[in-house]
Amino acid sequence: MTENKAPQQDQEEISLYAKIVSRTEELMESGRKNLDEALKKAGEDLASAGDFTREQSERITGYVKRDLGHAADHVSKTTESIKGAVAPQRLAAGAQSLFARILTTTSEQLKEWAQKAETQLEFKTGEITSPGTLTCKNCQEELHMKRTARIPPCPKCHKTVFRKSY
Repeated sequence: MTENKAPQQDQEEISLYAKIVSRTEELMESGRKNLDEALKKAGEDLASAGDFTREQSERITGYVKRDLGHAADHVSKTTESIKGAVAPQRLAAGAQSLFARILTTTSEQLKEWAQKAETQLEFKTGEITSPGTLTCKNCQEELHMKRTARIPPCPKCHKTVFRKSY
C-alpha cells in the first residue's frame, strides 16, 4: 500500500514524529507516566494544540510505538548477549545500579511492545520510521535511513514491504 504524500505533508508528519518522541521523553523524565501512558499523552497533547489532526497524531504515534518496540527487541537481544559476556560483579556498583534502574523502569513495557511488534515487524512504503537499515522482503536490497523519514519503495524491485535492523 503506497501512500502518495506531498513533500510538505511529509515534513509535517516527520516533524510530528520528532515532537511525539520529544514530548514522550519529557513526560517520562517527569516520572509521572509510564512509557505507554506518556506516548499516548504526547500524541493527545499535540493533537489538542491544533497543529495536527487526531488522526495524524494516532498514526504517527503508532509509528513511534512500532519503532520503539523494534528497538526494544534489538536491545533485549543485545542485553542478553552482554549478560552472558559480562560478569555483574565486575561492573562498578554505581554503573550496575544505574543500568538496573534504567532497565527496570521500562523493560516490562518494552518487552510487551517487542512481543506485539514481532507480529507487526513489516515496515511499509509511505510509513514514517526512525534511522536504521530497511531490507526489502522481496529482493533483500538494503535502504539505509540516515534520519527519520517516510519509507520509499524499494529502489531495486519497487516493492513496498521491509524488515528493519540497526
